[in-house]
Amino acid sequence: MTDLHRLSIREISEGLAAAKFSSRELTEHYLKRIAKIDPQVRSYVTVTNEVALAQADAADALRQAGQATALTGIPVAHKDIFCTQGIKTSAGSKMLDNFISPYDATVVAQGKNAGLVTLGKVNMDEFAMGSTSESSFYGATKNPWALDHVPGGSSGGSAAVVAADLAPFATGTDTGGSIRQPASFCGLTGLKPTYGRVSRYGIIAYASSLDQAGPMARSAEDCAYLMNVMAGHDAKDSTSMDKAVEDYVANLNATTLKGLRIGIPKQYFNVAGLDAAVKARVEESLKKLEELGAVLVEIDLNMTESYVPTYYLIAPAEASSNLSRYDGVRYGYRAENPQDILDLYKRSRSEGFGAEVQRRILIGTYALSAGYYDAYYVKAQKVRRLIQQDFLKAFEQVDVIAAPTAPTTAYKIGASLDPVEMYLGDIYTIAVNLAGLPAISAPVGFDQDHLPVGLQLIGNYWSESQLLSVVHQYQQATNWHTQRAAIAEENA
Repeated sequence: MTDLHRLSIREISEGLAAAKFSSRELTEHYLKRIAKIDPQVRSYVTVTNEVALAQADAADALRQAGQATALTGIPVAHKDIFCTQGIKTSAGSKMLDNFISPYDATVVAQGKNAGLVTLGKVNMDEFAMGSTSESSFYGATKNPWALDHVPGGSSGGSAAVVAADLAPFATGTDTGGSIRQPASFCGLTGLKPTYGRVSRYGIIAYASSLDQAGPMARSAEDCAYLMNVMAGHDAKDSTSMDKAVEDYVANLNATTLKGLRIGIPKQYFNVAGLDAAVKARVEESLKKLEELGAVLVEIDLNMTESYVPTYYLIAPAEASSNLSRYDGVRYGYRAENPQDILDLYKRSRSEGFGAEVQRRILIGTYALSAGYYDAYYVKAQKVRRLIQQDFLKAFEQVDVIAAPTAPTTAYKIGASLDPVEMYLGDIYTIAVNLAGLPAISAPVGFDQDHLPVGLQLIGNYWSESQLLSVVHQYQQATNWHTQRAAIAEENA
């Protein structure tokens, strides 16, 4: 079959079960596409050909023995922030360019237990710090919809591999929008779960109180399949919640749209810099949801102006602490011929970290310093609680909250965005991480340059199933999620 990459996860699962094709045939199909197309997209850091084929053969053997799960034998791509045993795990950095992980992240281990086949590790902004995937040590990944545009970040590689049909679905992490924004830029569906829903064990840390792993795929249904594998309590992660996991696939039609109250924050639609085409596509999608039975309710989110300054104090502060371990002594990049221990520390870090990572470490170290800790970091944590309370008050009136995922469509590669402009582009996504809430981005159309636009739906705690269900029903009535980038069609 030449069109295996066009199948949904459900169709792949059913095809494997009916022996229409084997996992090895499916895996070889994707590996051939990667070899042919990825040199243009540059989404993979490492392609694990031998590992993938061995896992595919093992999956086929399990299926013959009658021991297969719904996902046994289906390929997946992992963001290069998830530790994978025996495989380079770089976090897109020079600092970890030589790091071979001795163990699997829980998300990777759970995928293996479910029979998923690892195609490889995909590119990302260095240490997940960025919104374009341009800060990677390995160079910029390109947006399959327009190769001179970014795929978003930091999970840009995860978005690009799915949008280019180089993997059926992918794992990502979201610290301030790093699943949702690239999903929006690449015309995909991406879910950021409630903080604590998915284990963080084995994820290279950026900001520990904000990081959360989630699925990226073409549709809510595809994301639900991967969430069934990723979600769950993990004793190795002290922030993991011991809460029963729902069957996200079985619940895709559990939420009725009739009478569903969708909150429309008036502050979100008056943000400076909101592109007119993005606003129009989002409003059209809300009108469609209204036609399907939902009720639109205008709400206030009065803390909106505090999102960016609060996030960009807390996240860099935690990054400053987390990245202090990279000192050139234990593992990772080490400067050559240091004069003494201080020179080793200074040069290993200045040579091993890129400009954006150094910038955030400096901001964070400043905010945590003795003279400014109370004035900046402590105050930001207090504002963080006010942001959470603002959302909880809104959820007394509505079931979900709607917003654009990003104020614009994908930027051009190399666009002269200064750091502050890039940070302001996170206005719609970062509050979700500050509050620990779940949110999903889904494709709802294109701008005048045929670049994808995303709608974001924010839910109350533990409402992943509801968010997936709402988007699934929207996708049953629309076809935006089935649209494919030219590079994928040309190489079909």
